[in-house]
Amino acid sequence: MSRPPVESATHRVQRLLTMVPWLASRQGIEIERAAAGLGITEKQLMADLDLLFMCGYGPMPDELIEASYEGGRVFVSNAETIDRPLRLTVDEAISLIVGLRSLSASGAGESSAVERALTKLEEAAGTIPGVERVVVVEDDTETGQSMGVLREALGAARRVHLSYHVPSRDERTERDVDPMRLAHVDGHWYLEGWCHRAQDVRLFRVDRIEAVDVLDAPAEPPAGVTRRDLSAGAYQRGAADTPVRLRLSPGAHWVAEYYPVTERTADGEDLLVTMPTSNEGFLRRLVLRLGGGVEVLEPEVLRQSLADSAGSALAAYRI
Repeated sequence: MSRPPVESATHRVQRLLTMVPWLASRQGIEIERAAAGLGITEKQLMADLDLLFMCGYGPMPDELIEASYEGGRVFVSNAETIDRPLRLTVDEAISLIVGLRSLSASGAGESSAVERALTKLEEAAGTIPGVERVVVVEDDTETGQSMGVLREALGAARRVHLSYHVPSRDERTERDVDPMRLAHVDGHWYLEGWCHRAQDVRLFRVDRIEAVDVLDAPAEPPAGVTRRDLSAGAYQRGAADTPVRLRLSPGAHWVAEYYPVTERTADGEDLLVTMPTSNEGFLRRLVLRLGGGVEVLEPEVLRQSLADSAGSALAAYRI
C-alpha cells in the first residue's frame, strides 16, 4: 500500500498564514464548510488548528493563537498580528517593482514569468498609498549603453562585433560573438556567447566591452553548444591554474574587484587574496605596475621569480 505524499513545511506554512485571516473573519463557521472553503479535508483542518494553538508571536500563553473547534464550529482569537493578509510597505513595493523591471529590461530570467509577476505586483501596488507608477531610468553610462545594444542583439538573434579589453594581457581584442544570454554574476553583468575567434563559448564582462555593434548576420551557435553552469560564479578555475597568494595595500584593493579571486580576507588595512592564474607574464606585469602596492606571498618559487624581475627593472633605471 503506497503512502500519501508528504506535504512540505513551506506549503503548510503558506496555508496556515492564509487560513488565520480567513477563519478570523468567519468566526463560528462549521468545520465542514471551513474545510471545503480552504480546499482541505476536515482531518487536515483539525490538525492545522491543533498546530495553530502552539503558534504566536512569543512563547507566553497570552502570546499564542487560540484556536478551537468544539461543537463542530471553528473559532480563532488572539491572532491580531496576522489576522489580515500581508501587505507590502511602500519601500518593499518600490524595491520589488524596480528589481523586476530591471530584470525584464536585462533579458535575464524567464521573461513571461517576470512579466506576470510584475503585472500582479503593479496591480497590487496601486492600492498602497504613496506608490505611484515606478519607472526605471535608463542607464546612460558606457556600460548601460552596451547593455542596451546587447539586449537588442539578443532580442533580434543577431551576431555582434566586440572591441573587448582582456585584462590578463592588457590588450584590446576584436571578435565576433553569437550572443546566448546576459547573466548577472558576482556583482557584474556578463555576455555569454559563441566566440568565433576562440571557437568556444566565452563570458565577456560588459564593463570591459569598449565598443559593440550589431551585425547583419544571425546569431547561430553550433549545434550542441550549451550555456555554462554559473551557480559557482563566473570564474571557473582551470587545471593549469596556480593559486597565487597576494597582499594588496589599500591603493591596490581594486585588483580584487577587477580580476577573479577565490579568497579574500582583511589584514588591517591590507587585503589578502588568492588569485588563480596560469599566466605568469600577466602576473609579472601586474606586480611591477603596482610597485609596492602588492606583495606576492606564495608560492615561494613565483615570489622569488617576481622579486628578481623587480630587481632587474630597478637596476635598469640606475644605468
